[in-house]
Amino acid sequence: RGQWEASRSMGFGFALTMHRIILPQALPVIIPPTGNQFISMLKDSSLVSVIGVWELMFLARTLGQKTFQHMEMLISAAVIYWMLSICLELIQSRIERHYARSKVR
Repeated sequence: RGQWEASRSMGFGFALTMHRIILPQALPVIIPPTGNQFISMLKDSSLVSVIGVWELMFLARTLGQKTFQHMEMLISAAVIYWMLSICLELIQSRIERHYARSKVR
């Protein structure tokens, strides 16, 4: 509350207050759990295939049944999930490093 009042007294509007004061303090705290949640949702989406949602594991099972190459399709799906989760982890770590640097300043 004090930060809002201070920014108003300096003539900052809502957008400038959010950009310069609130978000630089909030994002370093928000990014790690939010990134972990995205990665967890990606990994859990393979579990959703059990209840019939059309997604990667469903496609792998369907193609495996058509071509009789079950292991190849499941391994391909696992590699795709692995690559996606690594990409999300890299993005998250870059964002975390960016906001960690702003703390040092």
